[in-house]
Amino acid sequence: MSLEKILSISGKPGLYVLKVQTRTGFVAESLLDGKKITVSLKSNVSLLSEISIYTYEGEKPLAEIMQNIANKENNGQTISHKEDNATLLSYFREVLPEYDEERVYASDVKKIINWYNMLQEKGLLVFDAPAVSEEAAPVAEEVVAEKVKTPAKKAKAKKE
Repeated sequence: MSLEKILSISGKPGLYVLKVQTRTGFVAESLLDGKKITVSLKSNVSLLSEISIYTYEGEKPLAEIMQNIANKENNGQTISHKEDNATLLSYFREVLPEYDEERVYASDVKKIINWYNMLQEKGLLVFDAPAVSEEAAPVAEEVVAEKVKTPAKKAKAKKE
């Protein structure tokens, strides 16, 4: 999933896509209405790729949590963020059972679910291809190296 250019701007509703950086800040486009706004460097802005949720073992990146929600919902919409707090927390416990209940509030869960639904609706939830396992990686590199022979390798192969 790529959350690198998705922003949350304090005091402004919804999410924004970073478009252009300027000398005094940047230009962002709202995912709600598509309007572009200029944001100064003084604004409190969070990149979604930098947000993590507290768990008992440490912190989990937001991208992993969104991936868990997508897996649970078969890449579809999830429950509404307007559900009551008990329902939201119960749902979030299914998605991330090890979240720290003392440090993650219902308002945080509402934001995450709202963001997920908004990104899913706009088609911005793009999940990365599964990573190649460490054992298979050297084999894949050998195959690529075998197929791509540079002129120096070809000359060396002819001498042998």
